[in-house]
Amino acid sequence: MVKLSADAQLMDALSEFYAKPLEYVMFNFPWDTDASIQIIELRGDYATRFPNSVYGPDIWACEFLDQLGEEIRKRGFDGRNSVAPIRFSTASGHGIGKSTLSAWLIKFLMDTRPFCKGTVTAVTADQLKAKTWSELGKWHNMSLTKHLFDYNTGRGAMSLSHKEHPQRWRVDAQTCKEENSEAFAGQHSVSSSSFYLFDEASGIPEKIYEVREGGLTDGEPMVFDFGNPTRNSGRFFENCIGRFKHRFITRSIDSRDVAITNKELFQEMIDDYGEEDDIVKVRVRGLFPSAGSAQFISSGDVDLCQSRELGGNENIPLILGVDVARQGNDESVIYPRQGNDARSFPVFRGSGLDGVRLAGKIIEIQNMYEAQGHEVVVFIDAGGGYGGSPLDHMRYLGYAPIDVHPGRLPTDTSTYALKADEMWGKMKEAIHGQLCLPDRLDRTGQMLKNQLTQREFGHTTAEKIKLEPKKKLRDRGLPSPDVADALAFTYAEDVASIRTPVGAAARNTKAQSDYDPLEETW
Repeated sequence: MVKLSADAQLMDALSEFYAKPLEYVMFNFPWDTDASIQIIELRGDYATRFPNSVYGPDIWACEFLDQLGEEIRKRGFDGRNSVAPIRFSTASGHGIGKSTLSAWLIKFLMDTRPFCKGTVTAVTADQLKAKTWSELGKWHNMSLTKHLFDYNTGRGAMSLSHKEHPQRWRVDAQTCKEENSEAFAGQHSVSSSSFYLFDEASGIPEKIYEVREGGLTDGEPMVFDFGNPTRNSGRFFENCIGRFKHRFITRSIDSRDVAITNKELFQEMIDDYGEEDDIVKVRVRGLFPSAGSAQFISSGDVDLCQSRELGGNENIPLILGVDVARQGNDESVIYPRQGNDARSFPVFRGSGLDGVRLAGKIIEIQNMYEAQGHEVVVFIDAGGGYGGSPLDHMRYLGYAPIDVHPGRLPTDTSTYALKADEMWGKMKEAIHGQLCLPDRLDRTGQMLKNQLTQREFGHTTAEKIKLEPKKKLRDRGLPSPDVADALAFTYAEDVASIRTPVGAAARNTKAQSDYDPLEETW
């Protein structure tokens, strides 16, 4: 009989925990000898199950790990035939220890599933490194399997990989910026597990969620999303309580029910704001806000626009709103709207178009609608000079597009800080009215809903409405709202008040403009 090496005996022992994640956590970490983790005493049935241990995970984490074990056993993956993905989405208040649970999940999968592959992300690179990955390092360094894996913390190269199979058996930490979406693609482990763990999932871009679906097609795939429910829009919201909730095992963790949290501080917040205030809901109760206190356009209002029946729009000009791309990953968008109908006409989106090519596309679309008998009005984004080229080219050819400067003063200077804020304000009024938007099952409709509802706002010192700058959107990991902006441009002016000739009647008529190519971007 061949005597197994110590490492082989260890791996053999760990294999017994393949579908027992809580037992794995109790086995692999030094609960009875390391004072730094002796914080929470096991209670109730868990104290009975582990009579040789006084300390361990909090009850909510024990319940989470037990349910994961149930899902694993239910699927019965045999290493050959793929099974349905296991998906968890957990919203919580502050301070519950979700980074610790994340570390346990990563270690459990890496230690019990040879050749598994994983990807971990968070909203910012600093958070990923300082919290999520740092917590993994803490638990990895005290685990029984520390010597079997290489744990790396290098910037842009954070990974945990098996020393003998570093390419085939590993988990990597990746930033979640949309331009990094390819890093989440192509992750497969046919004979093992492919897993994704998203921390602070409210801020993860839609594109990243879409790309990770490709890694759930074979083997024993798993998804774990954790976050504070800060926004009642976006994919985390949809996964927890929205249209994708039927695919996920969802949890809402109240911080007051967790042993390690500061109960007195939470009570102060409740005394100051009340149980139903959105601040308390998000930070304490682990619930999504009722109205999204900083959300400019609510998800419920957009839902109504996407299901509303279309009315008639006869003899009303058709307006083309044109948002001109500014960043390398942004798109130029041409959005047609006729009265309350922002649904029936296809939306054009194009990347990498120079001014001449964009002008040609606008002219093509304008001519098509004029040939159908529509009067067409074109509003073009001229902020920062980016729209100058298509404007100039169209005017040279005899067309009369109207230049719009989002960074300049609005018409209503008492309500809005900038023209951009005013356009979005008018669009919001239309959404509250009878505007009809593309169905949410349509790709453009879903993109539009995300862009409309993810943007936040505040007020200037003069109490004027000021939208969240696009740079801040990008810092939150969200794309530029190109489609929503193009629709907003259709509300730049009341077409009935336009004095300049428009449409076919304006051919060879020179339009006047105060276009300034040096104007700053908005």
